[in-house]
Amino acid sequence: MCEKCRGNYYITTPIYYPSAKLHIGHAYCTVATDTMARFKRLQGYNVMFLTGTDEHGQKIEDKAKEAGVTPQQFVDNIVTGPKGVLDLWKLMNISYDRFIRTTDDYHVAAIQKIFKKMYDNGDIYKGTYKGKYCKPCESFWTESQLVDGKCPDCGGPVQDAEEEAYFFRLSKYAGRVQDLLENTDFLEPRSRVSEMVNNFIKPGLEDLCVSRTSFTWGVPVDFDPGHVVYVWIDALFNYMTALGFENDKYDDLEAFWPADVHFIGKEIVRFHSIIWPAMLMSLNLPLPKKVYGHGWLLLDGGKMSKSKGNVVDPYILAEHFGVDALRFFLLRSFPFGSDGNFSNELLINTINVDLANDLGNLVSRTVAMAQKYFGEKLPTEQLADEEKDAELISMVSGLRDQYEAEMEKYAFQNGLALVFKVISRANKYIDENAPWVLAKTEEGKPRLAKVLYNLLETIRVCGGLLTPFMPATSEEIAKRLGGARMDWDSLNTFGVLPADVATVAGPALFPRIDMEKELAALEELNKPAKPAIEIEPYSDEKVDFDTFCKSDFRAVKVKACQNVKKSDKLLQFTLDDGTGTDRQILSGIAKFYKPEELVGKTLVAITNLPPRKMMGRESNGMLLSAVHTEKGEEKLNLVMLDDAIPAGAKLC
Repeated sequence: MCEKCRGNYYITTPIYYPSAKLHIGHAYCTVATDTMARFKRLQGYNVMFLTGTDEHGQKIEDKAKEAGVTPQQFVDNIVTGPKGVLDLWKLMNISYDRFIRTTDDYHVAAIQKIFKKMYDNGDIYKGTYKGKYCKPCESFWTESQLVDGKCPDCGGPVQDAEEEAYFFRLSKYAGRVQDLLENTDFLEPRSRVSEMVNNFIKPGLEDLCVSRTSFTWGVPVDFDPGHVVYVWIDALFNYMTALGFENDKYDDLEAFWPADVHFIGKEIVRFHSIIWPAMLMSLNLPLPKKVYGHGWLLLDGGKMSKSKGNVVDPYILAEHFGVDALRFFLLRSFPFGSDGNFSNELLINTINVDLANDLGNLVSRTVAMAQKYFGEKLPTEQLADEEKDAELISMVSGLRDQYEAEMEKYAFQNGLALVFKVISRANKYIDENAPWVLAKTEEGKPRLAKVLYNLLETIRVCGGLLTPFMPATSEEIAKRLGGARMDWDSLNTFGVLPADVATVAGPALFPRIDMEKELAALEELNKPAKPAIEIEPYSDEKVDFDTFCKSDFRAVKVKACQNVKKSDKLLQFTLDDGTGTDRQILSGIAKFYKPEELVGKTLVAITNLPPRKMMGRESNGMLLSAVHTEKGEEKLNLVMLDDAIPAGAKLC
């Protein structure tokens, strides 16, 4: 460990189910975790930040089958494929130190050992599971836990399940887990504690089904073929296997376990605050120091969900507004422990008010004035005014410690509010001191230099404290201040910048966004893609069965085909209809076929239509075609049959 290091710090996100459609809600927890990890690194901690993907379970197996691929191919594509999980984390500038996949060989082998250890110590036993199962949540429920007969977590349908299974003696640890929740700060926010205790423990904590036999995509129970380990054992122990528990892949367990905090969504608090500590108790292992269950991002009052169709594409948002602006918005707009209502209007307004008007304006105005009035560097001759400078300097000097206190409580919104209170005060300080007036006289130049120095120093401290939230923006601010120091120790002291600080010009950090124009552009992008091929609308007119049966559909063989003179639409067919007499039919498909390519084909004709004249020629029937529109043009495709079907065969 380095001499100045404050110690080790281990923070995790949940490992994510590899959804085929990622939305901004997936990024929310990981951006928060990344922000906390960057904050701890800024403080001087040796940080381990773990994220990953939870890749086993029945729903993965089913989705892979639907897609016509193996489960491994399915998860590989979503995790490492274009716009997959790894691409999203790269887009959002997630600084994870380790990424685990539950299909990793070392993890699979470790889970088998862990399962066997709990079995050997008597906490896992064999039985038969009979009850309710929610496939999307991979959760088992009793009848009394259902809400209106549906899964209490996702609100979706549950299915009856009965199969041979192993069970974990969860009930054995009910008292210890309840004591942990009620008498320590293990689970936060505290509002989650009463929910867990009253809804799950006090009604009677039942033993947990921890193996499945109705599907195969999971970690095999190596001592009982046919059983696979329940995904939540597989998923929860990733926090330790990723450090080297029961494997030789890594050797960080002693340094980083127990975890300082697991950041998780509130929908999986039950697994992390009840099941996870109980299993660790079973193995006499140290418990994580804290589980923090944050709220959801809501869209139109409901949780973002691919199944509900109300997803928000982070790639589109990042492209339109920038990654740092998106990261900032997620943690500025909503208290981390509560739900937040997402809207594009709120996103744009937050960028315009906080980033364009306040932060961006402060940086642009200050740097521009420094260069306009003094050129490359400020002069060292500067004149302070205690009465006018005191409040701003006091606010900046005390900012880091106040900010730190909020960040340690995961109150990201409050930490940002403190920074932007100072930024707002700095903008007011400009107006109070009117640099443009001071610049008019030589006598005013020393005071002008001090005013600009105070502003640049304020920008340095605020920019440094924004590093965890907007790393690229903070780096750019440091560059505008001539490569200013933004390390943790320097952020608690006013006056670190040299008096003759050099500034560097640059474009606006956050240009204002035209709300109306941008919302219209997003609305257009969110419209369902128009299909390349359009079919004719279905008819509402009903035809009785007897009328339909009067049409005589027959297989016909094309003996000859030629263009009809003076017509750019018609082809004349000579057909074998099985009667021994050739049948002539004219069809308007000359734009789509060359006559010679149709000779020998087996087509479908309605043969009992009355004859009609077309371009002076008789047509005895109609050939069936499929009509559709492709790229705005109507297309016709003749209905063709297998050539083994004889001419005259009746279609029914």
